[in-house]
Amino acid sequence: MAENRKIIIARAELALTQKDLANAVGVSRQTIVSIEKGNCNPSLKLCKAICRELGKSLSDLFEN
Repeated sequence: MAENRKIIIARAELALTQKDLANAVGVSRQTIVSIEKGNCNPSLKLCKAICRELGKSLSDLFEN
């Protein structure tokens, strides 16, 4: 799996840390790190929560 730069960029645009995003969506910071590095496939529920917090659509953040 490739690194998810889209999430990293969207998070940076909102000046959110990995911990900020993790707290907002109810997961650990390590989970956000793993998603950003492309080491795990988050559930659809978590994907939607991340999108909601970052103000992006699923296709904005998770489609190639």
